[in-house]
Amino acid sequence: MKSFRFTASFFSFLLLSLNAMCQEVEMADQWRADGKIRIVIGVILIILTGLFLYLIRMDRRLRNLEQKDKA
Repeated sequence: MKSFRFTASFFSFLLLSLNAMCQEVEMADQWRADGKIRIVIGVILIILTGLFLYLIRMDRRLRNLEQKDKA
């Protein structure tokens, strides 16, 4: 029963996302026409790079703490 609920919810979310992908987005088209889409992509890349570097630093700190705990 639990797997049926998971499967049903998965397919319902899949259908909803397919419906959303088929719609036209006028705002994105206007940003592409104005050349602002590059700014949006740049900001997103900066944010993702910051998150990635933060996760790497946290992983190193945790690894050091685990090594100190073992010693």
